[in-house]
Amino acid sequence: MRKYFNISLLYLGAALFSINQIDARPNVLIIFTDDQGYADIGCYGNKKNKTPRLDGLAKEGTKFTSFYSQTVCGPSRSALLTGRQPIRSKGWSMPASEITFAELMRESGYQTACIGKWDVSNRKPILERMPNAKGFDYYFGPLGANDGGTVTIHENNKRALVSEKMDELIKLYTNRSINYLKEIRDPKKPFLLYLAHTMMHTIIDASPNFRGKSEGGLYGDVVEEFDHETGRLLDTVDELGLKQNTLVIYTSDNGPWNQDKYTMKKKGHPKGAVFWGESGPLRNGKGSCYEGGYRLPCIVRWPGKVPAGHVSDAIFATIDFMPTFAKLCEYKIPDDRHIDGMDQTDLLFGKRRKGRDYFYFNDAGVRQGKWKYLKGNAHFYGYAIEDNRIKTEELYDLENDLSETKNLASKFPEKVAELKSLMQSIEKFK
Repeated sequence: MRKYFNISLLYLGAALFSINQIDARPNVLIIFTDDQGYADIGCYGNKKNKTPRLDGLAKEGTKFTSFYSQTVCGPSRSALLTGRQPIRSKGWSMPASEITFAELMRESGYQTACIGKWDVSNRKPILERMPNAKGFDYYFGPLGANDGGTVTIHENNKRALVSEKMDELIKLYTNRSINYLKEIRDPKKPFLLYLAHTMMHTIIDASPNFRGKSEGGLYGDVVEEFDHETGRLLDTVDELGLKQNTLVIYTSDNGPWNQDKYTMKKKGHPKGAVFWGESGPLRNGKGSCYEGGYRLPCIVRWPGKVPAGHVSDAIFATIDFMPTFAKLCEYKIPDDRHIDGMDQTDLLFGKRRKGRDYFYFNDAGVRQGKWKYLKGNAHFYGYAIEDNRIKTEELYDLENDLSETKNLASKFPEKVAELKSLMQSIEKFK
């Protein structure tokens, strides 16, 4: 009898070991907003918009203050998913030949879902470039933006509905995310949930429960509704017992619309009202290669792993997600292409203070340490750095001039030459 009892214990131990091995890999929840500025939420300095849930997330995790994405929607999403700068994919969107971290996570045993804005298939239902083909088991959302006041939503590869109700989108995506966690997800497998909100991209609108309630106008209403809905999603993660082993990342795709040349052509804001977000101390916004276009809020939470209540000014970027997830989620990075991202696990865990050595601004410039260089003809696929910018080389000391007001290029020509050389070395990879 003792023999069979010992064998039973052996099998039980093996089963528990197997479960622990699976559980050791974290769930990954990415909450990605659209056109949200660096200073739109309270913990990044906004005094008008009330964002208690995001502020609370920052207290439970680490807030990054030198976090970079790209400066426009499509390239930003491509860079996030592939770990590669837009210069590698030679254009605005994401070719079918690119490999996403969702594909690699799915191959390694993760269940994967994308809910919300896709925007890397030229806003068309090109099957080989849609979410199901690029690593996501489940998809629900529009393939493009909501500029025209209408979104066509696909569920997996089929058109599901067409909506003109911009005020319902935040809650719609949140409800779908909650439903995924409760009803579709396999509890035996770790998950990747990439929630890419359409807001705060114009045309913006808030639901009746939030419209007119904030001190920040219609835009502030949308920010506060997003905060509330994010709280509902985080509450669901907690209620399902997933909080302790879920890596939560909140950030935005690019800075806010605030260049008149582009913004005045957009819709969705009351006459005479400022509808775009706040860059705070940063110069300019979406489309610009100044800090307001690229530098974004980013909060990371993983209880017991990522330090709580910590603030880091280390250089960190969306392109770093691919190799960082490779370490945490245990998959192999492709070796047939150049990956711009770097494993930032030790930075996230508070074991290292330094982040990236440099960040490259696509075909425009580079930051290394406190120094940032922009070339004379810098642009981002046709977007001007600034409406009336004089085309001259620029050099800024971001440590002492975060707002990029004092061009030091003529004072430090050797630093300009050094950073130009760094740019060239980055651009030689394909």
